[in-house]
Amino acid sequence: MQNIPEAIEVKGARVHNLKSVDVRVPLHEIVGIAGVSGSGKSSLALGVLYAEGSRRYLEALSTYTRRRLTQAARADVDEVRYVPAALALHQRPPVPGIRSTFGTMTEALNSLRLLFSRVGSYRCPNGHRVAPSMNVALEKPIVCPVCGESFYGLGAEELAFNSDGACPACGGTGTMRVVDESTLVPDESKTIDEGAVAPWGTLMWSLMKDVCREMGVRTDVPFSELTPKEREIVFHGPQEKRHIVVHMKSSNTATELDFTYYSAVATVENALAKAKTESAVKRIARFLKEEPCPACKGTRLSDAARNPQVLGIDLAEATAKTVDELACWLPKVVPSLPEEVKAIGSSIVSTLDEPLSRLQQLGLGYLALDRAGSTLSTGERQRVQLARSVRNRTTGVLYVLDEPSIGLHPANVEGLLGVMDDLLADGNSVVVVDHDVHVLEHAQHLIEVGPGSGKEGGRIIAQGTPAEVAESPDSRIAAYLLQEKPKRIRPVRSVEDIFSRGALRLSTNALHTVHPLDVELPLGALTVVTGVSGSGKTTLVLECLVPALEAFSKGEKLPSQVRSLAPAGIRRVHLIDSTPIGANVRSTVATYSGVMDELRRAFAQAPSAKERSLHAGDFSYNTGSLRCPVCDGTGTISLDVQFLPDVEIACPSCRGGRFGEAAWQIRRSFARAKKGTEPKSFALPELMEMTVDEALAAISSLRRVHAQLQVLHNLGLGYLTLGEATPALSGGEAQRLKLAGEMERDQADALFVFDEPTIGLHPHDVEVLEGVLQTLIEHGATVLVIEHDLDMIANADWMIDMGPGGGEAGGRIVYAGVPAGASSCPASVTGRYL
Repeated sequence: MQNIPEAIEVKGARVHNLKSVDVRVPLHEIVGIAGVSGSGKSSLALGVLYAEGSRRYLEALSTYTRRRLTQAARADVDEVRYVPAALALHQRPPVPGIRSTFGTMTEALNSLRLLFSRVGSYRCPNGHRVAPSMNVALEKPIVCPVCGESFYGLGAEELAFNSDGACPACGGTGTMRVVDESTLVPDESKTIDEGAVAPWGTLMWSLMKDVCREMGVRTDVPFSELTPKEREIVFHGPQEKRHIVVHMKSSNTATELDFTYYSAVATVENALAKAKTESAVKRIARFLKEEPCPACKGTRLSDAARNPQVLGIDLAEATAKTVDELACWLPKVVPSLPEEVKAIGSSIVSTLDEPLSRLQQLGLGYLALDRAGSTLSTGERQRVQLARSVRNRTTGVLYVLDEPSIGLHPANVEGLLGVMDDLLADGNSVVVVDHDVHVLEHAQHLIEVGPGSGKEGGRIIAQGTPAEVAESPDSRIAAYLLQEKPKRIRPVRSVEDIFSRGALRLSTNALHTVHPLDVELPLGALTVVTGVSGSGKTTLVLECLVPALEAFSKGEKLPSQVRSLAPAGIRRVHLIDSTPIGANVRSTVATYSGVMDELRRAFAQAPSAKERSLHAGDFSYNTGSLRCPVCDGTGTISLDVQFLPDVEIACPSCRGGRFGEAAWQIRRSFARAKKGTEPKSFALPELMEMTVDEALAAISSLRRVHAQLQVLHNLGLGYLTLGEATPALSGGEAQRLKLAGEMERDQADALFVFDEPTIGLHPHDVEVLEGVLQTLIEHGATVLVIEHDLDMIANADWMIDMGPGGGEAGGRIVYAGVPAGASSCPASVTGRYL
């Protein structure tokens, strides 16, 4: 028998910044890939191993099938041998749309719909409940034993809110947009003549106040002084015609008109009915709120879809259960069924055992199946993706996991490691790109890429077991593999010092699974909000604190979930999250940071530019005359390959540089000339190909550009190229780039809220980020971080730990104090890991 390959053999890999890498990746093991941000980890794992494993599998399919699939181009590599068919779990799963729920994302709802369809007890047209039978599965009519009425049961598709089972009122979304009357008159101290009724000034002719006057409402007194009858006319008055006299200021004449009265509510409803564009809907959005659909009570299902019952509950009630509750409920189903349908019921229930146990193992047992998919965190979405990928018990597949620990509390990482072990036990191979030291220590083999980022990376600097890598003098992860406890690099402050500037105070009402809370946030300090997944961190910070501060700063009413807010001088709130920057490839590091505007103006001043009568606008790769005429400044073109999906490639004319040949002829220097030498000159496309650090060295005479580049360097982004498209940046890179414009300002009245900023960061980069946050604090800022990273938590001044568990078992503050004290709090799960 021939020897079975023991490793994938990669030779001459040059994807992105990889420098002709040769590496052996063991098969049938958990292989960790480590390295600083931008070192080339994902290029090796996804750009080579996954790209070649999936491409070769797809090429084995027919052309007819392949044309319906998205296909990757051949990786830039000399040879890849013994790579199995590959599946990848990407770092940032997309946020699902309004029709997606946790149940649809996990596909558990499919089995649940089938269960209710086949073994549910139906109510006949005359209201009698009929016991389950095989008739639905056999597509035979059900006959009511009480009244003799014959009717058909429903198929699984007729129980789907995205199909035939949708509520006719809301179309299966479970929500209705209704007018939020609290927004119609934001300032009741104004009179109607002064514009108190906001929609009449933006969505309707301003003369509606004249019609209102003819309806019997005083328009020259503060709105707060109107009688209940007058207020009712303003908000809900009938659509009646009134004769008004309009004075035309321009011509100093008067015109008589018959005009129909539209109340404030009717004005918004009329505008919404006529809105045909996204911008029109946006104008109306501030006057609207979403409420559960009154017809289906938010369940998304029609009356018919809520007809069949199992164990006395309908499908809507079953999907309202959490995974943990469903796992307890399902074993009771089969014993409750008549003998003739027990076999089919048992078969359907068994299909749910594996998915539910996986979700529990990954710490998602607290989520209900009817939870809107858009409300799930990045970590929750990624674990859903992981659970779906492993449910089929494959063998011989290469699983490439891109930072699966993102958004995971240390307590939930154990479940992730268990899933990886199960994949291995089923005969698969696992490659995991991660920064979490616990995940890397669990691997049987480590490959470290580096030593630096961008052009400074792309080489294999250490390889072997975790213990062997920890002893390597070239390794940058070694120091963290040997670290026994979180490392404190920020100065330790006393409680008195932490609260020396006072505190922001917030009181909330119950929301979702979070109980009423009273929170104190010290000013001018770094506070972390911690807790296991589902404990209420996002609800407290992003659904209560941030909206309350935004409403306060605009002079609007506090959200209903907030009882009180004492902002203590905080007037601005900045939410710095990991959402991608820019919608397309036209947004780059240079344009987003403001560097591009300065460079365009500088090049327009060059003698060669003035000779050609070029202005700053001509140097724009989006609209300027110097952009590449072939790709119109995008740097890529799309090839229509007959019978196959379109292929996107680098523009053959500008080679991805975005500018035409004429742009290369306009050159200027930015460094001060040294005695006896000419300073080196550059073209704008040349600068766009440089990293931030390279440009920093090349540009010294433009003080503003130099300062902007220095900020990017200090943020740990020196390895990014100026022409790099911002939508392609990792979550952590996007967060730090968003801070670029805030680093040198006075921030005494500002609160910065970070949603898991250590996502995608190497432990070394976490230390850089801690320095960035310290700089903000030194400029007077108050910083609040939702975080799982133990090093970040240990370096905070103040800690608010939510829990003790997730879902109904959480929603309370179990500890508030300095991080060092959390380990002595029995209720703090986070404290156990500190």
